[in-house]
Amino acid sequence: MVAVQRRLPRATLSVQVAERIRDDILSGVHRPGTQLNEMDLALEFGVSRGPLREAMQRLIQEGLLRSEPHRGVFVPDLTEADLVDVYFVRATLEAAAVRRIVAGDRRAAVAARLTAIADSMDSAMRSGDWAAGGELDFAFHRALVDAAGSERLSRTYATVQAETRLCLHRLMGGYRRSEALAVEHRRLARLLAEAPVEEALAELHRHFGDPAETLRKARTLSGDQTRPT
Repeated sequence: MVAVQRRLPRATLSVQVAERIRDDILSGVHRPGTQLNEMDLALEFGVSRGPLREAMQRLIQEGLLRSEPHRGVFVPDLTEADLVDVYFVRATLEAAAVRRIVAGDRRAAVAARLTAIADSMDSAMRSGDWAAGGELDFAFHRALVDAAGSERLSRTYATVQAETRLCLHRLMGGYRRSEALAVEHRRLARLLAEAPVEEALAELHRHFGDPAETLRKARTLSGDQTRPT
């Protein structure tokens, strides 16, 4: 029996193209300040310009690309000020999530879910799989925000997380290599389960620290990959 070839739906195709471009941006294939050429990318991916433009628009909304009128679409060239601003917005959103979680009746369930992620993070870090540990770090914070039960908060946070990834790769050189990272996340999960909201918020603030100072320290360490989280 001959298999019938089916074309991918347009929306699915644009999502796949967005994922490819996103990976290329984060891996350094497209360097900061690079202009993306629609014709070249369409040929590379074997797609028409319609899905490609949809994919690029998605990445513009995520902050991974910038559209400049009458010039084109470019990979952002991030600065220390961008890093500070991204972490300011991220901390604000996570603080809002913490307040809602602590005020609700699912604190224990949320804390259990976050602790499980922290345990997986611990295993990854101890085995030296820093990339997996970093992804679990992102998963922890995304789960925290999602636990607030606000679709709009989660949608906004997804954009900020994408920009966070870009900041870490461009400015910090990657993820922080620290086996103590899981301990910090477990502590935050425990406070979400049982502490007054002020204590949980104070821990969240301590956890984020000063991204600008962390960046300056990272730049003095040759060959060391450090990140705020």
